[in-house]
Amino acid sequence: MSVAAVDVGSNSVRLLVLDDAGARVLRRITPTRLAEGVDRTDRLADAAIARTVTAIEAFRDVWVDAGVPTDTAHVRIAATSAVRDAADRDRFLAAVLAKVGIPVDVIDGEEEAALGFAGASGAVPTVEPSLVIDVGGGSTELVIGEAGRVLASVSTQLGCVRLTERALHADPPTDTERDAAASIAEAVVRDGLAVLREGLAHHGRSLADLGTVVAVAGTATTLAALQLGLDDYEESRIHGTVVGTAALDTLADRLVRMTVAERSALGPVQPGRAEVLHGGAVVLATALRLLGRPELVVSEADSLDALAAGLLGSRG
Repeated sequence: MSVAAVDVGSNSVRLLVLDDAGARVLRRITPTRLAEGVDRTDRLADAAIARTVTAIEAFRDVWVDAGVPTDTAHVRIAATSAVRDAADRDRFLAAVLAKVGIPVDVIDGEEEAALGFAGASGAVPTVEPSLVIDVGGGSTELVIGEAGRVLASVSTQLGCVRLTERALHADPPTDTERDAAASIAEAVVRDGLAVLREGLAHHGRSLADLGTVVAVAGTATTLAALQLGLDDYEESRIHGTVVGTAALDTLADRLVRMTVAERSALGPVQPGRAEVLHGGAVVLATALRLLGRPELVVSEADSLDALAAGLLGSRG
């Protein structure tokens, strides 16, 4: 029987249904901006909770129509940074359980990083050890591994929503705001790379040994679509796209100088992405530059795929 995984992120809620053989049946995304204001208040906004619970309820109808039973053997709902960081997260957890009947697993940064690596590993050709970057709404995970094993990982407290709310307030952002965003991203990523270096040292490795950099999640896939010049968001064309460091820097600089309306008008930018895409682009471009790597490869497979595959594995 098919299984369904739901990823409750800081910027959007995503659903993936897999059949018994592990093949994708369907994939859906709904922007809800659950992390709105969390960085400033440490609390979830009532409206954000309502939007997100409504989205999950709608996904329940989708997975039921796809033949997935609504029980914990067949459905897993996992929440990341926004819920993890909120002091009042129990309000959200209780609301989802009451409306949908499935408890929400609040996963920590380490598990989030491991899921991202598991989902992307093998999805695109890589030279190992490889590094997976997952720029989310409230956090960015960087994880290095080889032969299916995680060697080092870090979950940083910076994502597309968090950086936008901290620094990029004007529309378009001012010179001062752009400089502040760049400084924040550089400081956070440098600290994250220091953690990776320490973790790699335990295995007798260093960042100099790094092979392929793989980027997953909405920021990376949208930037790949923009580099390709796509009129619409096309997963099959985006998956496996290589983006060079210079091209990524150019995209980030272009996006952070645009208004929300201008970013929304770009063909492949999906609803709910334009408001925070520039923040995510700054984070991703900064990470690749500080890694000293010439390029990254974009994967459409990510932590959501690993969540769903884990359900199949637990039943087998």
